[in-house]
Amino acid sequence: MSDAGRQSFTDKATAAVKPDSQKSTTEHVGDKFKGKGDSAASSMQPQSEKSTTQQVGDTFSSNSNETQPSLTQKAKNAVGLGGSH
Repeated sequence: MSDAGRQSFTDKATAAVKPDSQKSTTEHVGDKFKGKGDSAASSMQPQSEKSTTQQVGDTFSSNSNETQPSLTQKAKNAVGLGGSH
């Protein structure tokens, strides 16, 4: 479950599992838009107000706004599904 105003974990997982090569242009744009919105919401929400599950989710999706790839992106890269990110 995600906090109010945040992208659901199901949506994140679905987007992460499907290879970029199999996504339409619309899916690529949607993923990027949703990801940016979720990252902005993560940045604006104080850590103390996040649920434990949202904190864990942010760790895996790298919503700490650092320049390092997320754990999900590292996993996709390791199995050759990372695309050109």
